[in-house]
Amino acid sequence: MYLVGNGRLFTRDSEHPYMECGGVLVDGNKIVEVGNFSELKEKYPNVEVIDAKNQIIMPAFINAHNHIYSSLARGLSIKNHNPKNFIEILEGLWWNLDEHLTLENDKVSAEVTYLNCIENGVTTVFDHHASYKKTEGSLMELAKVAKEYKIRTCLCYEVSDRHGEEEMKKAVKENVDFINFANNDTTDMIKGTMGLHASFTLSDETLRHVVEQNPKDGGYHVHIAEGMTDVEDSLSKYGVRTVERLNAMGILGPKTVAGHCIYIDDKELDILKETDTMVVHNPESNMGNAVGAPDVLKIFDKGILIGLGTDGYTNDMVESYKVANILQKHIHKDPNCAWGEIPTMLFENNAKIANRFFSTPLGKIKEGYAADIIFVDYDPLTPMDENNLNSHILFGMNGYSVTTTICNGEVLMRDRKLLHVDKEKVMEESRKQAADLWQRVNANR
Repeated sequence: MYLVGNGRLFTRDSEHPYMECGGVLVDGNKIVEVGNFSELKEKYPNVEVIDAKNQIIMPAFINAHNHIYSSLARGLSIKNHNPKNFIEILEGLWWNLDEHLTLENDKVSAEVTYLNCIENGVTTVFDHHASYKKTEGSLMELAKVAKEYKIRTCLCYEVSDRHGEEEMKKAVKENVDFINFANNDTTDMIKGTMGLHASFTLSDETLRHVVEQNPKDGGYHVHIAEGMTDVEDSLSKYGVRTVERLNAMGILGPKTVAGHCIYIDDKELDILKETDTMVVHNPESNMGNAVGAPDVLKIFDKGILIGLGTDGYTNDMVESYKVANILQKHIHKDPNCAWGEIPTMLFENNAKIANRFFSTPLGKIKEGYAADIIFVDYDPLTPMDENNLNSHILFGMNGYSVTTTICNGEVLMRDRKLLHVDKEKVMEESRKQAADLWQRVNANR
């Protein structure tokens, strides 16, 4: 048992949203009491105190859509690769990269990603993986690192027809094996779901095989209408739009995470709402790939559970928040929009998404919730309370403002020092493996 406190405490609990000098009592992996720091310190005089030193205390972040395997691509230059559209980006970069990833590459990709998540105050990560050079055992490599680094994660493997039927079936089996493994894990820190690439890479036969093989309540994590190619393919081959097709094949539902959803119409919105499918917006990635911007405010207003992810672009959820905010202002040409919806997506909806998979309540500093807590080094130059906190985060903070990260009751980083990770060793190995990977990628150009 220990006491966290002596800072401005923002709980995300509507009943007690803010305390000027708050305290949080942690026992095991859960929060057992929240209150005034001095009073809790007097009530529990013998417990260890983790002093926030007047910093901001708030719940840790959740990333609802990431790609660990993309981490070693940072700085990569591929010969004769000058993509003009999204398909060329997929074929020339990401599909090219995942065909060269070894299990060793998967491991170090997970190490640097989870390390960076901890540094940015992210303690729960939904990841969508692909490494077609070696499919079998790849999710376990990621899970081993997550366990070692004491971070919460939900993993899947990207099923696709692009490498033929045999590789597709290996990918399905990798998902099934991992879901079964995760279902038998009693820590409530590792979960699995069935990963699917976009509809245009999946035949009806493949989708029927996936649905048949997926364990009960396995759920799905799928890319939907990230580009118009996905829509055009579905219309030309099946006579319906992407969401309609996936729904007819039994893919949508309350445990399905749908990434992107940029090109969806009103009928598809109705289907997402009726099936209670979750949507995740990835603003930086969408802009970087020049695929367009979804009207997330329309999705939000429809009552669809929509959250925020990074799609591997970064591990900083504050940065994603900033970009999502200004992107909606840009497409709507309205400076007054998105002030409420985007922070709700990040601070409330991401927790709701996570809690469809994880049993322990997440996203608030409240009795009975997981002890996922961060300290943020931020000295407000104007008055700050629960009514304007989000604006202070938007304009004054970033992920590297986080100084201390606690996940599931474990202190993972304190005063910017990682406690369970040899960062220097990991980064050295990452650079070494990245150089080798880049050489192999370019050798085949």
